[in-house]
Amino acid sequence: MIDVVDNKYPDREYTVKIDFPEFTCVCPKTGLPDFATINIEYIPGLKLIELKSLKYYFISYRNEGMFHEFVTNKILDDLVAACQPKQAKVTGIFNVRGGIQTTVVAEYPSK
Repeated sequence: MIDVVDNKYPDREYTVKIDFPEFTCVCPKTGLPDFATINIEYIPGLKLIELKSLKYYFISYRNEGMFHEFVTNKILDDLVAACQPKQAKVTGIFNVRGGIQTTVVAEYPSK
């Protein structure tokens, strides 16, 4: 669960950038860990993401088996549901595995 706090400046458009370089999930095919940096960039509406809860939210993925594309889009969906931003972008930069590095970008609203 992602907690939120009131945005004291809801009439001002500004960008919040959050980087989490220690994201871990599990490959659903092999069961091996996947490591990534998750970058969040959003323009808040009435609410802001509370960072401690976001950290615990990310930690909850450590034993979840999900493909890179799915986990990046799920994070975006959960972020939008929690704080209803004006705009949001989640970028998952997954470490090299099997000689392949994957970057997934999901945006709200969709372009």
